[in-house]
Amino acid sequence: MAVAVGPWSGLLDYKTAKFALTRNRRVGLLHRLLQLGVLGYLLGWVLLVRKGYQDTDPAPRTAVVTKMKGSAVAGERGAGWQLWDAVDQAWPPQGENVLFLVTNFITTAKQTQGTCPESPSVLEATCTEDADCPVGNTVVHGNGIKTGKCIMFNTTHSTCEIYGWCPVENNTLPRCNTLQTNDPTYFKSCTYDAFLNPFCPVFRVRDMVEAAGENFGDLALLGGSIGVRIEWDCNLDHSAALCQPQYSFSLQDRRYNFRTASYYWDSQKQLYRNLLKFYGIRFDISVHGQAGKFSIIPTAVSFGTGIAFFGVATVVCDLVLLYLDTKADMYWKEKFEEAKPPESKTEAAA
Repeated sequence: MAVAVGPWSGLLDYKTAKFALTRNRRVGLLHRLLQLGVLGYLLGWVLLVRKGYQDTDPAPRTAVVTKMKGSAVAGERGAGWQLWDAVDQAWPPQGENVLFLVTNFITTAKQTQGTCPESPSVLEATCTEDADCPVGNTVVHGNGIKTGKCIMFNTTHSTCEIYGWCPVENNTLPRCNTLQTNDPTYFKSCTYDAFLNPFCPVFRVRDMVEAAGENFGDLALLGGSIGVRIEWDCNLDHSAALCQPQYSFSLQDRRYNFRTASYYWDSQKQLYRNLLKFYGIRFDISVHGQAGKFSIIPTAVSFGTGIAFFGVATVVCDLVLLYLDTKADMYWKEKFEEAKPPESKTEAAA
């Protein structure tokens, strides 16, 4: 009796797994090595190194508060000494994630609006006659508007007369010394040290500058910018006391300054101002890190991934056994078998 076989006859077939024991030591060794590799990956990398059993927040919400303490003395020739405390040295006001430490300054006192010679340090201001100073032209990178006159700035330089805040800014940069406090009791508790006390949040400015690879004296003269990176990597399954930051410092710029002025009126109702050009070190603070705590969901996902990799090991060994082994034909016959139901008496008689 012939049975017609249609093109879709195998659509409803079902394949069940069949286990065949083979005494092939090479494939058996490969299988165990793959299993050990998967187990080492799961326990070593996923669970221990990556902490796959934790729910991790890669961007924790942070807040940085800065505070400066200490005093310094600075002086200019013929002006005597001046004391600077934390209020004078920190610009802008403290409390944000940016701190500017004033380490040098230029004072131009008692400026008033009027006419005066432009500074010879401004290239567009030098002149030899009035024609070099057109009326109304702005001095590029200068301090005012040209009045049309070429006048003597000093015994060696002639510059264009300008209308602006006079006298113009003094560009003579003094070098001054900053008092460094070496008494550890001054900070009342601790001072940061990368090796002896790496978690103390009290820093010496010189140490921060040197950690960024710069000399404090050179950077204090013309100013600069230092990046302070605070790195947190906290395992919240342990005590909170073990969650400590790591600090690092990097140089961002070797020059930094800004100007500010205070205005006042004299007894003759004349408006004056004191112009200050501050040089100093700007500290830009950034916080990075992550925090993790045990959670059943990432644990289940990690173990599920590991179990799936164990299945991959079996698939790899099957491919080696069925396609690369010298006895592949025999293994094919043992592994794949078509199960047929027994014939009925009626079919046998036909």
